[in-house]
Amino acid sequence: MVFSVRTFNNINQIGLKELGNKFQIDGDQAVNPDAFIIRSENLHGVAFPENLKAIARAGAGTNNIPIEEATAHGIVVFNTPGANANAVKEAVLASILLSARDYIKATAWTNTLSGDDVPKQVEAGKKQFAGTEITGKTLGVIGLGAIGARIANDARRLGMNVLGYDPYVSVETAWSISSHVKRVDDLKEIFTQSDYITVHVPLNDSTRELLNVEAFSMMKKGTTIINFARGELVHHQDLFDAIATGVVGHYITDFGTEDLLNKPHITVFPHVGGSTEEAELNCAVAAGQTIRRFMETGEITNSVNFPNMHQSLSTPFRITLINKNVPNMVAKISTAVSSLNINIDNILNRSKGDYAYTMLDLDEADKEKIMALAAQFEADENIVKVRIIERGK
Repeated sequence: MVFSVRTFNNINQIGLKELGNKFQIDGDQAVNPDAFIIRSENLHGVAFPENLKAIARAGAGTNNIPIEEATAHGIVVFNTPGANANAVKEAVLASILLSARDYIKATAWTNTLSGDDVPKQVEAGKKQFAGTEITGKTLGVIGLGAIGARIANDARRLGMNVLGYDPYVSVETAWSISSHVKRVDDLKEIFTQSDYITVHVPLNDSTRELLNVEAFSMMKKGTTIINFARGELVHHQDLFDAIATGVVGHYITDFGTEDLLNKPHITVFPHVGGSTEEAELNCAVAAGQTIRRFMETGEITNSVNFPNMHQSLSTPFRITLINKNVPNMVAKISTAVSSLNINIDNILNRSKGDYAYTMLDLDEADKEKIMALAAQFEADENIVKVRIIERGK
């Protein structure tokens, strides 16, 4: 079996080789692909092909994908958390240093000079760009995931005092965070104590416009805000008011909108925080590996809409089901299997929200019986997607 993959944007070709020889990259010529691999392509409003089973985002954010719609169609959506974490970390640390010394404005000023006495002009005007050092200053990190944890650790190594806030930090990430990083349980501590604040949380209803007039009202005069996560995390008018009063000394973001451009104390980068050669390769490799594993085995790793599912395949056939999370589904599945006198070698069922994913390993070599079982599942109104996976095929 050969799987068709449609790619959007410029996906690193070396990374795509991770798919192996069972996959055909059809690009925009794909008629009814099994999988999408995308970067920034906006899929909102795009009709999903009938055969589509998976979407892999070569990056962490998935706001460009209609997650609920994909889930309702039985499409598993993956991302690649951590693949570009180092790139974003370096961009944030560079932004802290640029802000402290105002190198961007200093360079622009220097390039306006002319004449034989440029050295004298430089000496006369350089005091306005003296800036400050970051050693001893306090950095508040909101969100201690793959990116935030790295920033916290390296900022501490640069001599900063670091406060970290994340009520949902994973155990694995928690172990990686330096003991010198102070974990706080209340965002107020971040807002009131920090000289620099960097935000690294997903965009959802609870985080939208997280940095607003209430947050700004608690901050020190001259606080630098760095946002390489999502533009909508900041209420722009409240930000402009905070800049006007001197509360926010500098806002640095990777998400440009027209209202942010050409304003004093605001630096806008063209969304390149995670766009290094190394990060793009890492993201493509991770996306390719994720799609390959899912398509060949049905296993799920790093999905944003379904739980992680890992189970070694040792039987002739595996059936995977995406079903509505309603009572007695496992019992109905088992009954359907027994009605055809098929033995269940292993079953794994986990839910996430309104839907669940089931991996059903069957000790049965008769493909006709497997096809008949799949037909029963497809007739069930609560089962959205059925796949038959044959070991070794």
